Amino acid sequence: MLGQRRSQRLQYQETALKPAAPVLLAGLFCFIAASISSAGGVGGGGLFIPMLTIVGGLDLKTASSFSAFMVTGGSVANVIYNLCTTSEKFGGKCLIDYDIALLSEPSMLLGVSIGVICNLVFPEWLITILFAILLALSTFKTLRNGIFYWKIESETVRRSANAELEDGVSGDGTCGETGEGIKSLKEPLCRMEGSEKSRFPWMKLGVLLMIWFSFFLLYLLRGNRYGQGITRMKPCGWAYWVLSLFQIPLAIAFTACILHGRKRLPFQVPVQQGIGDFAQNGSFKELIFPLMALLAGILGGIFGIGGGMLISPLLLQVGIAPEVTAATCSFMVLFSSTMSAFQYLLLGMEHTGTALIFSIICFIASLLGLLIVQKVIQEFGRASVIVFSVGIVMGLSTVLMTSFGALDVWDDYISGKYMGFKPPC
Repeated sequence: MLGQRRSQRLQYQETALKPAAPVLLAGLFCFIAASISSAGGVGGGGLFIPMLTIVGGLDLKTASSFSAFMVTGGSVANVIYNLCTTSEKFGGKCLIDYDIALLSEPSMLLGVSIGVICNLVFPEWLITILFAILLALSTFKTLRNGIFYWKIESETVRRSANAELEDGVSGDGTCGETGEGIKSLKEPLCRMEGSEKSRFPWMKLGVLLMIWFSFFLLYLLRGNRYGQGITRMKPCGWAYWVLSLFQIPLAIAFTACILHGRKRLPFQVPVQQGIGDFAQNGSFKELIFPLMALLAGILGGIFGIGGGMLISPLLLQVGIAPEVTAATCSFMVLFSSTMSAFQYLLLGMEHTGTALIFSIICFIASLLGLLIVQKVIQEFGRASVIVFSVGIVMGLSTVLMTSFGALDVWDDYISGKYMGFKPPC
């Protein structure tokens, strides 16, 4: 976790959580952060943790556990909303692409475990530098993709306006032939009414749950490096590492079975021209999704943030539409965040009631953010606001988490602590 040793320096804080003004102020900031994050389908952990620690004055361990519950609350709101709506832009289908989630989830869960080990080994200064560089580049590419989609939408609006002018406009402002008026300008890209729903993929959801329970059972049996688990396993002993390494063949087996069970990945969205040269002419390689998820999971584990913030820019980069990217990422984040939340509960988490309150706050904020963003899309036909929302969250996370980590590095330096590579146990 970025800033892992910060909790050791916050010794002034009592073990009981104090319902003081800073905590309430942090809750307000987290409400705003959750409403922005929900639009892009990212968890928002990169914003929650610095706000809870810097503004709320919580120690890092408590802030991390709260963040897991808050991300879960926001993800639940996103998934419920996306399950209840469909998009006419994509043939009346649900925006969640379960095929991408199926191919990505095993590799993402594996990547998180690898990233956590790397986090324990890498020095704090290296993690901070890598985090700043990676998220700055990802923010730049995400905003560039947002501008790309904005130009496409502007061209669509312009053509719609020209088409209406050619058809003729009556004196009261309505189209003479179509009778639709300016309404067509408001819905050129995405209109979600929920009137035509596709069949719910129960089998795919069952496979995803099986993957989730398989990795979750391994985590519970293995425990952490401090010996916290459901078995009395020696921390970092041979059994600990055998169970840890077993995640590799488990993820490969799940991914291979999913690929074997289908001849071709049926995409819900067309590849956008100009993004992802290797994806042109429909020759999209299925393995790109597990590889992207593995990379996002590793980086998320190293930096202590959710994989959604990292896999969302990757999906946008290869040409997945913003609406589908946001819905699919929020669906995937739900699995990873619930796993973290359950682990905190089973390993003796404190202040559970307060964490649930924060999760409810994020649930409400996420629903509000989704409703506002979808209203903007319906009114102005600007699905690119989703991409810009991701860029804003990533930009703020870059500033907050980098500053947070820089303070850790400086304090370690002036205190004379060891700043080299460390053993994993």
